[in-house]
Amino acid sequence: MTADESGSVTDPDLVADLHAHTTVSDGTLTIDEIPAAAREAGLDWVAVTDHDRIHPGIDAPVVERDGVRIVRGIELRVDAGFERLDLLGYAVEHTDALDAEIDRLQTDRRERGAAILRRVEDRLGVDLDVEPRPGLGRPHIARAIEASAAPYGYADAFDELIGNDGPCYVARDVTALDRGIDLLRESCALVGLAHPFRYDDVDAALDVARDLDAVERFYPYGRPVDTDRIDEVVADADLLATGGSDAHERTLGAAGLAEAAFAPVRERLPAPR
Repeated sequence: MTADESGSVTDPDLVADLHAHTTVSDGTLTIDEIPAAAREAGLDWVAVTDHDRIHPGIDAPVVERDGVRIVRGIELRVDAGFERLDLLGYAVEHTDALDAEIDRLQTDRRERGAAILRRVEDRLGVDLDVEPRPGLGRPHIARAIEASAAPYGYADAFDELIGNDGPCYVARDVTALDRGIDLLRESCALVGLAHPFRYDDVDAALDVARDLDAVERFYPYGRPVDTDRIDEVVADADLLATGGSDAHERTLGAAGLAEAAFAPVRERLPAPR
């Protein structure tokens, strides 16, 4: 592996990063910048999986842009009862039901973002100059806090203000698990569970994955995790093993799939248009 100038580690054997975000949600790359970022990381495939949103600039389930194949995806947060989980849908097609749910979620995101902004600005006595909009997420607000006169960096903003237990946190509405699975099954080529070791109850999350098509096996947790637990579920439930960087900044390829691992996933994806 090699380290780029930002300190991120990239694997030259990777061909696909199946978890990346753009400015349509809380990422910093535009869709037009994805191909260059992919080539910089040596990738042939990238899945754009913005939060609760289908990127409007990708006009088919899979497209080819400047020699890079871009998979139109979505990361949908769902309420599993015991915890909120993230589902990844790949090669998504628009359906009336999914589009209606996305509209509902984006309205909630905008209203929730406005409420968090009000709490932060009232608490800190600053104007963050952020307009509530579809796709607004807490990373946008944390970046605005860091850029303001308030004495908080990006991580501090989460740790002390807008994190789940913070004084400025506002919960948002999410889709019920069964409803989310149904919506994605009707619209996507395959559906998987994102980053299982980010949940409090890993075993319960992996049990949910058993009823899906895939689970995210390769992910940059930044700490050791017991991937044998994922491998056991993959083998036992006959799942696909996916992987991606969950990139919110400008570097892709911190995790993903090498050619052999990507081959069975690619078989499930439609040809690029």
